[in-house]
Amino acid sequence: MDEASKTNKLRGADFAPRYLQGRVLDIGAGKDAVCSWAEVFDQQHGDANRIGNYFPTQSFDAVHSSHCLEHMHQPAQALAGWWSLVKPGGYLILVVPDEDLYEQGIWPSFFNADHKATFRLDRATSWSAVSHELRSLCHSLPGAEVISAEVQAQGYDHSLNFLGKTNPKRVGYPKKWWLKIARKIPVVGADWRLNLLRRWVPMGYPMDQTHGAALAQIQIILRRS
Repeated sequence: MDEASKTNKLRGADFAPRYLQGRVLDIGAGKDAVCSWAEVFDQQHGDANRIGNYFPTQSFDAVHSSHCLEHMHQPAQALAGWWSLVKPGGYLILVVPDEDLYEQGIWPSFFNADHKATFRLDRATSWSAVSHELRSLCHSLPGAEVISAEVQAQGYDHSLNFLGKTNPKRVGYPKKWWLKIARKIPVVGADWRLNLLRRWVPMGYPMDQTHGAALAQIQIILRRS
């Protein structure tokens, strides 16, 4: 879904010169690296849960990861490994789904069966039994200074959020077959597929708005002292 490219549109022209200089590692980037000079580390390169097996400590000026930490078996341990790669004075830029906006109170994940954890920002409690408060998680890293932390929900329609509703319909979810048909329809607008799925929300089928231009995530930037 090219989340890094979508996020980069918000970051402004000064983001890369400030945070992405020198040697950059992008964990879980797939084909959507945060910048053209980043080294990509994805499934074909190894296990991001054990990143220390592939790189020496403090070998990167910046480590970036977008929508990858939620796939790790032990997110805190994986994050500590990613942090160990950052040089003093370097940065870790982390983007994860916001549990309320993306998972919408439903667990296991309705939209991605590989999600193993959820994340919240600056909230003491959660509906999720596998939730992590991201700022606290990052504060536990040695020498970590939080530069910024924010929920990014640009383009998100909160009226379609399923949070607090009951009994989401999993069996026969029309999204799978509907999208197969929808892909054959000529494109008539930027959100044409979303407009089709939008009709199913009142009938109990949650909607993943990130298939369009919307964001439903948390971004946190750390500097290593």
